[in-house]
Amino acid sequence: MTDKKETAKVEEPVIVAVEKKKIRPATKRAGMIVRAKKKKAVARAVIKKGKGIVKINHINLDVYATGHVKNLIMEPLILAEEVASEYDISINVHGSGYMSQAGAIRSAIAKAIVRAKGKKYKEMFLAYDRNLLVDDVRQVETKKPLGPKARARKQSSKR
Repeated sequence: MTDKKETAKVEEPVIVAVEKKKIRPATKRAGMIVRAKKKKAVARAVIKKGKGIVKINHINLDVYATGHVKNLIMEPLILAEEVASEYDISINVHGSGYMSQAGAIRSAIAKAIVRAKGKKYKEMFLAYDRNLLVDDVRQVETKKPLGPKARARKQSSKR
């Protein structure tokens, strides 16, 4: 018996030239994106050069909110008046209630202005109200057994 050893042919790897994808520059449509949160409300703001239009969920700010809520949302725009007139801000917000959404919108607008213009406005916003630039991380405490809410218990009778 003769053993014939077959030698396996090893193929050399083929090098294939891969075209690099061209990275497109940021378009006027894209802008800068920032995010802010308050409770379960999440607001995402896109800021870009424009005429000073502020839209929330594709609705103009004047129509979206009135009274105290509108004043709360307008605070960063009033503080940075000259910037607000040269940039368009589009905000998408969802989750939680209308006051938490207003807080998230307010914070998103302030963060967008700081991202567009820089340190001067950051210092101004921090001096005015820290919550404009720092998200509020507090959440509602979970409900416990034997009660209607997190801490409340059934009232006991003495007699």
